[in-house]
Amino acid sequence: MSVTTMTLRIPGELAPSLRTAASDAGLSVNAYVVRAARRAATLDAGRRLAALGLDDDLAGEGDAL
Repeated sequence: MSVTTMTLRIPGELAPSLRTAASDAGLSVNAYVVRAARRAATLDAGRRLAALGLDDDLAGEGDAL
């Protein structure tokens, strides 16, 4: 897996809750933010697919929308 370094600007009031949430999840802040970004991207992709209205075309293919 390749890794790209990015700078992320977090509002000051959000930083403490991110640190706490990451710690509570047993993750580093980086891993927590990556997990959140991955989840958001997956949900967005699912919404885009659902908006295409392909549910009837995919019926019986083993996938459900």
